[in-house]
Amino acid sequence: MAAGRLDEPIPLVIDFAAPTALLREPHRRSALPIIGNGPPGTFVLFPHGLRVSLPTDQIVSADDRDGHVRVGFGGMRFVGLEEGHLVFARVRELFPEEQLSPARSHTMRLDPQWVTTIAVDGRSVWSVESSNERSK
Repeated sequence: MAAGRLDEPIPLVIDFAAPTALLREPHRRSALPIIGNGPPGTFVLFPHGLRVSLPTDQIVSADDRDGHVRVGFGGMRFVGLEEGHLVFARVRELFPEEQLSPARSHTMRLDPQWVTTIAVDGRSVWSVESSNERSK
């Protein structure tokens, strides 16, 4: 599941703090046509029970093989740190409108404690270390 050509970096990659795991809800087949429901949910699971919902329709890669979740998003942009949260904005859709939920969020906010690094086009743009340096 890679975006664009294989030699192009994924536009936005978020590494979550360890230990975390990925939970993907199973796709439920239905005999009835369901319009505007969107894809099944994708969550980052933390050991203390927290489940962080991700915009599944924006995910182009995801794994938790190294003991932490790493997710690549195709149509999201890192806005920055606002009011104590890492903020990401939906800038384009990856699927046709009829495959998307009308209730989908256009902004994703994450607690910086949940994230270790953020990369844009293969370049690190935020990390726990750089964040700690700025707060000294």
